[in-house]
Amino acid sequence: MTVVTRTSNETRIRLSLRAGTGIATISTGDAFLDHMLVTFARYAGVDLDVQATGDLRHHLIEDVAITLGQAVLAFAPAGCARYGERTVPMDDALVQVVLDIGGRPYYRGPLPSPLYDHFLRSFADNARTTLHVRVLRGRDRHHVVEAAIKALGMALRDALAETGAVFSTKGSVRLEITE
Repeated sequence: MTVVTRTSNETRIRLSLRAGTGIATISTGDAFLDHMLVTFARYAGVDLDVQATGDLRHHLIEDVAITLGQAVLAFAPAGCARYGERTVPMDDALVQVVLDIGGRPYYRGPLPSPLYDHFLRSFADNARTTLHVRVLRGRDRHHVVEAAIKALGMALRDALAETGAVFSTKGSVRLEITE
């Protein structure tokens, strides 16, 4: 299990992430964020517990994404499949997510919701993940965002699958910093 606690003047977050079956216990005070985190856990196939409070909705959503990204980074096994891709339809929406959890942060969207576009960018930066999100269709922002979170969860499930070998021609990268 990976536990990340993040405390600032703006937010207080405790997040735990573990291999599981998609069970989520979420309390952020923001009903849509709670819904997206439950959705993420279900589709990623991980058990997720998030307790969070914040002064502003923007700070809460951003800092939860930062914390979730840090937890995924710490949680990912060295011998995981690394890559994932899923396309999800949801009513009028059709969204594709392609990712690489190989340590190179990059985000390309956008989503039609600035808050959730920022959520995905913050997640990608802190999970050190390359994340491409393509909105192929969709008029309803709720449906587009939810389809993106579902596709992210399923792509991440594929990327986290244990393969028993480092999936890179470089092998494991070791970094040592001294002062």
